[in-house]
Amino acid sequence: MEDRLGDGDIDAITELVYPIIQRPIYRNIFRRPMSTEPILKLCNRAIRVRIYPNKEQAILINKTIGCCRFVYNRMLDDRKYHYDQVGKDVQITPANYKHDYPWLKEVDSLALSNAQLNLDKAFSNFFEGRAGFPKFKSKRRSKLSYTTNNVNNSVRIEGEFLRLPKLGMVRAKIHRKVLKDWHIKSVSVSLDAGNYYASILFEYESQVLDPVDPQKLLGLDFSMSDLYVDSDGNRPCNPHYYRQNEKRLKAEQRKLSRCKKGSNNYEKQLLKLQRLNQHIENQTRDYLNKLSRSLADHFDMIAVEDINLRAMSQCLKLGKSVRDNSFGMFRDMLKYKLEEQGKYFVVVDKFFPSSQLCSKCGRKNPAFKQMNVSKNLSVREWTCPFCGTHHDRDVNAAINIREEGRKLIPKIKAERQQELQKLRKQSAKSTDNNASTLA
Repeated sequence: MEDRLGDGDIDAITELVYPIIQRPIYRNIFRRPMSTEPILKLCNRAIRVRIYPNKEQAILINKTIGCCRFVYNRMLDDRKYHYDQVGKDVQITPANYKHDYPWLKEVDSLALSNAQLNLDKAFSNFFEGRAGFPKFKSKRRSKLSYTTNNVNNSVRIEGEFLRLPKLGMVRAKIHRKVLKDWHIKSVSVSLDAGNYYASILFEYESQVLDPVDPQKLLGLDFSMSDLYVDSDGNRPCNPHYYRQNEKRLKAEQRKLSRCKKGSNNYEKQLLKLQRLNQHIENQTRDYLNKLSRSLADHFDMIAVEDINLRAMSQCLKLGKSVRDNSFGMFRDMLKYKLEEQGKYFVVVDKFFPSSQLCSKCGRKNPAFKQMNVSKNLSVREWTCPFCGTHHDRDVNAAINIREEGRKLIPKIKAERQQELQKLRKQSAKSTDNNASTLA
């Protein structure tokens, strides 16, 4: 009992320690527990807006796109020639061409620099085995766009106008709210079916959410006619916009084939066909955005099956149906909308026998292996020989996908907790470094 501290000793120790912990280097440490600190990370988000340039601005945009394509092709040709002659690569910049081609000085220099970066990335992808050898850009087949960066607030939004380098104020339709702490990094200006667009890339700090405890779970099974069938037995009414406009597309394509290539009528008809295709794409994207948003807001975990849609369209002669279905785009939309809310998007392995398992007893139907029924898509219903439960093929597969996704949640949750701990340690180190500089 004699080792216990008295009230006078505690007061004396407090008087000694209190001035120390009030220093800036210790004040941030003792302020609150590290686990309660909000963790922030840098995020990027792009917003695509429609812009309405005047005649002079449209001419300059077209000229910039052409100059970027010219620089890209010329640099690719020179690097290939130098490698064939010397056996080594050579580093070339757009500034090397401005003396021989002075009209390159009329456009944004950062747009030309981004063309060089795109070529460097194409070569790195080729040497690392991710892509083939870089190809020359074409005015007809390649995407008509260029990218510029925000330097010293050269790109900014002012009301209903977007300021761009060399172009000045361009009227734009800003359909989304831009927060004050969002900073513009770059802008990609593109020409698509006679319309001009600007994809504005923002950088901002977002709070890292703790992994949620999923309560509402949903499984989705791919359906060619209905887009998907969920584990609750619901089937969305897929409007099939491509099939609706297939006759119009056929008629416009036939008119284009009868025009002389390169004539004014050919260009007019080509633009009309491009706008029809763009209209179908906009309809599909709008429908999928609304559908994915409703699912992401109502469910905490959504599990889907990993399906190779490209191989399906090539092997099973279902190219038009797969193109009209757009399940891959829908899956990508679901993923980012769930993850930004701290929810779960689970992809089940493609070799998981979702159609062969009974969702009631969990046993595998031996008839599928003997008669190869699982690959026969005409079999839409079957009865389990063990428990006698009658199943709808798609609903049963969706339930099995949901239960398999439920098993994968602990693994994904553990991975997110590890990432969260790393971010906490990094934020704690940055806080200590800031405190030491203040001290």
